[in-house]
Amino acid sequence: MNGYGAPEVIAKGLRFPEGPVPMADGSVLLVEIARGTLTRVAQDGSLSVVAELGGGPNGLAIGRDGAAYVCNNGGFEWIEAGGLLFPGHAANADPWGSIQRVDLTTGAVTTLYDSFEGERLKGPNDIVFDANGGFWFTDHGQVRDTGRDHGAIFYAAADGSRISRQRADMMGPNGIGLSPDAKTLYVSETMTARVWAMDIVAPGELAPPPPWAPGRFVGTPPAFRLLDSLAVEESGRICVGTMVEGGITVFDPEGGGSEFVPLPDVGITNIAFGGADRRDAYITASTTGTLYRVRWPRPGLDLRQPST
Repeated sequence: MNGYGAPEVIAKGLRFPEGPVPMADGSVLLVEIARGTLTRVAQDGSLSVVAELGGGPNGLAIGRDGAAYVCNNGGFEWIEAGGLLFPGHAANADPWGSIQRVDLTTGAVTTLYDSFEGERLKGPNDIVFDANGGFWFTDHGQVRDTGRDHGAIFYAAADGSRISRQRADMMGPNGIGLSPDAKTLYVSETMTARVWAMDIVAPGELAPPPPWAPGRFVGTPPAFRLLDSLAVEESGRICVGTMVEGGITVFDPEGGGSEFVPLPDVGITNIAFGGADRRDAYITASTTGTLYRVRWPRPGLDLRQPST
């Protein structure tokens, strides 16, 4: 596959896994949205529940305090079709999203944020920490009987003390990541299948958007595909989980086109880099409940947080 290794099955039987985080001991932490859990996948593929989170745990990152931080979308209705599992409308008539912190030693779960200026978070989706110890996250919104929520991008402190909305009224923002120099925030939109770049002008602050767009346009697939979460290579390339035609779309950050790496699932949602050289790509195939590992031709960024 043009320098990409063959996909190796690490674990099966997961219930719509997302948010993989390779750990130092060789295990992989991830969330199971349909099971409502934070789950550890051991090196031998065995599964253990770290914490019961409820709702719909979606995105996952490790903070500098060593705790796990989870974007919880509030939960979906689920559709089983042809042996595959698909998320449907929101499970709740009203927004029920939150950001949760999980102590990985005790399994204790704390809700850090569930609203902004009195408005409930709708469907938090993905998260990335910056070098200051705060985190960016997307609120994808949800589809309800009354229509589709607008999405947004937020920045928040890890101690639960402050949160700001940096972009509003987006069309389903999903994946989020930082450029190697940490001066640019990348965000993928699912239904528009677009990747946007946004300038960071101060810690937790984005430059104002241009007219008619949330940022600079990076790219979109050449065929009908949907975009999910993303990870950034050390080279600066943006790797985005891709659905409908399942795989990873690798975008040139300067807008110079994309490359597609096909994988055996219509619902490839997340990619995360691990291993000693950060070239082991852990990829969630969510509709089949599978975690793959693919040997990648280039290393991913090191997302480990310095300890406090």
